[in-house]
Amino acid sequence: MSFGEFTAPIWFVLFAVVAALVVGYGWSQRRRRRHTLRFANLAMLERVAPRRPGWPRHIPAALLLVALMMFTVALAGPTAEAKVPRNRATVMLVIDVSLSMQASDVTPSRLTAAQRAASTFADDLTPGVNLGLVSFAGSPTVLVSPTTERAPVKGAIANLTLAEATATGEAVYAALQAIDTFGQIVGDTQGPPPARVVLLTDGKQTIPPDQNDERGAFTAARAAAEAKVPISTISFGTEYGAVDIQGERIPVKVDDESMREIARLSGGEFYNAATAGELDEVYSTLSEQIGYEIKRKDASKPWYALGTITVMAAVGVALGFGQRLP
Repeated sequence: MSFGEFTAPIWFVLFAVVAALVVGYGWSQRRRRRHTLRFANLAMLERVAPRRPGWPRHIPAALLLVALMMFTVALAGPTAEAKVPRNRATVMLVIDVSLSMQASDVTPSRLTAAQRAASTFADDLTPGVNLGLVSFAGSPTVLVSPTTERAPVKGAIANLTLAEATATGEAVYAALQAIDTFGQIVGDTQGPPPARVVLLTDGKQTIPPDQNDERGAFTAARAAAEAKVPISTISFGTEYGAVDIQGERIPVKVDDESMREIARLSGGEFYNAATAGELDEVYSTLSEQIGYEIKRKDASKPWYALGTITVMAAVGVALGFGQRLP
């Protein structure tokens, strides 16, 4: 551990005291030996004096010094990282339901695989996270406002239906509005809970054509950054997807570049998934990031316990070798 991971590192000054005790112990042992050699008849002393245990007699003192060091570390307030479930957070899951999502390059189709993975994501989120759902094609629909109840979200996911066009920017704005409204309702002295948008889509925005338009995806991403709501984007599908529309085979390859830019502009992360398994992995990663936070917790108890055990060991060794306490 570094000194920055202790709550009261000033206690480490006691190591100087421990060092002084080590020096004092060594000095006392040398002084005692000199005193014995100065005033004793060595020949007689060798015959009548009991044999001393030698170096093992120093073990109790060494153990006590080690215990003092352990107690000093404990007093300094060591901390350790701990993964703690969040009890206040808001997530808006935004899912593309444009016609391109019926492509079968992901078995059995992009939409079906996305529904299964999103439902699992809802189940895996920690109970304290409020989850909402927005679907979008040519326009967005807030299907479920943020809630800790998972059944409404999973029911809405199961009933997603396809439609024409892709209005990614409008979907982001709808998610931000839902987050803002919810935050005003549940906000407390700490302010609204931290929020995030998880955007899953397989292609580029078509309405409006320009993503820097006033209602475009890039503009919406900048608005998300201003609201401090990062967007985790998932580009789902392959370069080889295609759908049949009115008898015509139309390619619908993924648009990683746009999704990466949306994530960057909002301060979020970009993911791509070309299979259902990869999508499950992405959602699992997001579930860990969103559902838990890393906090530093007190870790002094093990040091106190080790110090106490070491003191007991010192007493045991002292009684065993010298029949007296150290």
